[in-house]
Parts: sequence; structure tokens; C-alpha cells
Amino acid sequence: MKQKLWFAKKLIMVLLAIAALGWVVMSLWNWIIPSIFTSAQTIDYFRALGLLVLSRILFGGFHGRGGWHHHKHMQRWQHMTDEEKEKFKQGMMGFHHRSKE
Repeated sequence: MKQKLWFAKKLIMVLLAIAALGWVVMSLWNWIIPSIFTSAQTIDYFRALGLLVLSRILFGGFHGRGGWHHHKHMQRWQHMTDEEKEKFKQGMMGFHHRSKE
């Protein structure tokens, strides 16, 4: 019984969070985008939810601690030797310096 109650509470919290995010996206869009782009239109709540879904598909956000890709990279990092880790760090530092030029 406790698990069902916990699940119900969790489900309600997730639904409330999605509803709140939809409202925030709609409000921000309607406040900012039409004033920047004169041809842009305001959006309704369901289009805002659609934008949230689209951003999830395109950018993979909303997953907190890095998601699946982060997990794969952490596993790879943990299996590297100290020499491999140092070589990787040096390579990244060189990439970082080249990108600033």
C-alpha cells in the first residue's frame, strides 16, 4: 500500500512539474519572442508543451544527472588507466586552447 501511495504522489508531482514548465515556457515565449521577432505569434499552452517535448527530443534535456550518455562516459573513464586519463586530459587542454584562438 505504501508503494502505491508513493507512486501516486510521485506521479502527481511529475504532472504538476510538467504543467508548471508548460506555463513557464508559454509565458516566456509570449513575453519575449513576439517583441523580438515581429512576425512571431504568441503560443497557447499546448504548443508550449509541444516545445518542451521538441526540446527534449532535440537536445536531450530534463534528465538531471547527465542521462545515458553521461553514464557511458563515466564507465569509459573508470576503465581507463592513469596513463590514458592523463593523455585524455592533455588532449582536452590542447583542444581548449585551440578553440580560444
